[in-house]
This record gives sequence, structure tokens and C-alpha cells, in this order.
Amino acid sequence: MMQILLIVHLLIVLALIGVVLLQKSEGGGLGIGGGGGGGASGGMGGFMTGRGSANFLSRTTAVLAVCFMATSITLSILAGTQTEPTSILDNIGEDSDTPSLQNEGATGDEGEATGQADDGGDGSSDPSVPIQ
Repeated sequence: MMQILLIVHLLIVLALIGVVLLQKSEGGGLGIGGGGGGGASGGMGGFMTGRGSANFLSRTTAVLAVCFMATSITLSILAGTQTEPTSILDNIGEDSDTPSLQNEGATGDEGEATGQADDGGDGSSDPSVPIQ
């Protein structure tokens, strides 16, 4: 359900971008986009002229904006209801990739617990931290 709604939302976004880019800027903008409806003045060649195109494009923009807001709110509600609250403390013992340092110093041998390894007197014990 959420994936379908997300695809519809993206299609609405693309349509909204297209409709906004088709509209004529009222403030002059960059000076592009043609004039009114004359064929020589550029634009869409008189396909939709004057107020008809303004009304149609502004209504289409309003409808797409309402659809965009509706899908945005619906997606946020669906995202909030599909997840249950969790705590970071619940995941402490689950991560097996990282080594645990909790019980490393407390072993059964007295020599290892104090950090003094039993090397048999010749000084050839393995270091507790690997040297790279």
C-alpha cells in the first residue's frame, strides 16, 4: 500500500513541476516564455490563448497541490503507524559483530585477571593486544 502511494505521490510531483513550468510568469521573470497567443510571438503557437490557459493551468496546479498535500499527509501517517517505538537499550546484546569488553578482564586464572600472563619464566607470552 505504501509503495503504491509513494509512486502516485512521485507522479503527482512530476506533474506539478511540469504544470508550474508551463505557466507564464506574471512578473516578467527572465523575459522568456513568449507573449500572448500570436503565432509569431512564440509560446505555444496559439494553442491555448489568454485567460483560458491561465485558468486551466492555475486550476490544474491547485488540484495537483491538493493531491500532493493529501498524499504527503497520508504517507506520513502510514509511516508513523507502521513502526513501533523501540529503545537503543534493547539492542545492546544483539550486535554480535563488535567485541564485548565487559568480561575480558575477569577470567578464572589469577595471572590473567591481574594482567600478568603465565609465560613459564622465559618471557615469551603472547601480547594481549596484537601489534600491527
